[in-house]
Amino acid sequence: MNKLVVGLGNPGRRYADTRHNVGFRVLDELERRAIRGGSGGITGERRTRFEAEQRDLEIDGCRVLLVWPQTFMNLSGGSVQATRDFFKLANTDVLVVCDDMSLPLGRMRFRSGGSSGGQKGLADILMRLGTEQIPRLRLGIGPSQPQQAVDYVLGRFTADERPRMEKMVSRAADAVGDWVKFGIEKCMNRYNGTDASTEDGTADGR
Repeated sequence: MNKLVVGLGNPGRRYADTRHNVGFRVLDELERRAIRGGSGGITGERRTRFEAEQRDLEIDGCRVLLVWPQTFMNLSGGSVQATRDFFKLANTDVLVVCDDMSLPLGRMRFRSGGSSGGQKGLADILMRLGTEQIPRLRLGIGPSQPQQAVDYVLGRFTADERPRMEKMVSRAADAVGDWVKFGIEKCMNRYNGTDASTEDGTADGR
């Protein structure tokens, strides 16, 4: 295995369409594309291992493992640590895809490291891996008032928000492919500061 892409969310139908689960949705989109392509880029079925659902993909000749932790958001780190250690991957070969309430809906941001910014699933991963130098792709789901944070992230996208969310998820799947092929620096230059929910991904002026 060459790369590990972790999508964060909460398991179960109750949480399937919530704002907190956009990380899961990006991995679902990558899986869907690989199945639809039918070009040998995906092998086997999803399997459960290390308290996560996992699936092997090939992106531009690189073996990639998609990981959906099933431990609930705040305990995501255990399955990520076990999977990373099993495949003996460097931290720079792990990408975490997660929601970010501080970014406007549609905005994406790559970072090569740094704090969790209050995202508790990411915080647990950083704690378990023992470093803040873990690449991440943050997907904007904001805005929200702090006192509404829990209800907001566990709420569902409104009818008006859903088209923007779906465009962001599609653009994020493109971005993950670029991370696999080109690395974090090129992705930061290409995707940061743009609104992924617009047709062309250009900056939205905010």
